[in-house]
Amino acid sequence: MGKHRDPEFKEYVAKLIVEDGRVAREVAYELELSYSTVGHWVSDYKKKLKKGTDKEEYITPGELEKLKKQHAKELQRLKEENEILKKAMHIFTKNQE
Repeated sequence: MGKHRDPEFKEYVAKLIVEDGRVAREVAYELELSYSTVGHWVSDYKKKLKKGTDKEEYITPGELEKLKKQHAKELQRLKEENEILKKAMHIFTKNQE
């Protein structure tokens, strides 16, 4: 009798393949899973996507890295803007004295 996996785990594995573009055979091998089992999970996940019933949001490591890079760029931009505003405020208050 096989092991029962949590739905979250199944979805995570399927997202690695569907959204991160990983090879199903490699993922199955790395996680010590049957290739056919992973194939069923991917198929179920694709059906779920078509229905639009993805209520919980799980992200893959690839998605996480993209988000981190986007946030880092935005943070840097905001820091630069803040420095410019500080300098401008210093200039304006200096002229009023």
